[in-house]
Amino acid sequence: MKNAYESLSIAIEDLKRKGYTEDYNLCEVGVENRSKHSVCTAADLNVVDYYRFEGDSNPDDNSVLYVIETSFGDKGLLVDAYGAYSGNISREMIEKLRIV
Repeated sequence: MKNAYESLSIAIEDLKRKGYTEDYNLCEVGVENRSKHSVCTAADLNVVDYYRFEGDSNPDDNSVLYVIETSFGDKGLLVDAYGAYSGNISREMIEKLRIV
C-alpha cells in the first residue's frame, strides 16, 4: 500500500529521505536533470509510483508527483500539473506518464 501524503511538500520531503533525490523537469525529448546536465528519454526511465494532489480552491493547483528511476541508476522526482505535459513532449513520454 502506498503512502497517502497530506501535501506535495511532505511527499517530496519523505521521498527524498528514501533516496529519490534528483529533480527532473519535462523537456521535448524526455526528462532533464539540470544538476547533472543530463536528459533521460522515456525508454530509459521507469515511473515507480505517482501521487496526485488537488488544490483546495483552485483547479490550477492540481499536480502529479512522479517517482522515477532511470536505467542509469538515478532516482528522483518529477512534478507536473494534470495534463500539462501532453503538448510539450514526445508520444513515448506521454505514454510513460499516463495515469491509469
